[in-house]
Amino acid sequence: MVKNSFISVIPQEEKKENKGSVEFQVFSFTNKIRRLTYHLELNKKDFLSQRGLRKILGKRQRLLAYLSKKNKVRYKKLIGQLEIREPQTR
Repeated sequence: MVKNSFISVIPQEEKKENKGSVEFQVFSFTNKIRRLTYHLELNKKDFLSQRGLRKILGKRQRLLAYLSKKNKVRYKKLIGQLEIREPQTR
């Protein structure tokens, strides 16, 4: 496993101050998602990890929806930093 691909992009001072912030939670969920995705590439039949991945994806999606309603600027900045797509609206 390549450890460098999972290094967090959060500056150290932000880690200490804002562990409860929406941005920090989305960062940590994104890191978990990337680790689980790599794990599932190797272990295709690990259905419990697939379920966990879906739950974490849902949590991150709800947090991003909350942030986009409250503050579009912070939302756009976070999406850009994490290099994730915006969810498509129906």
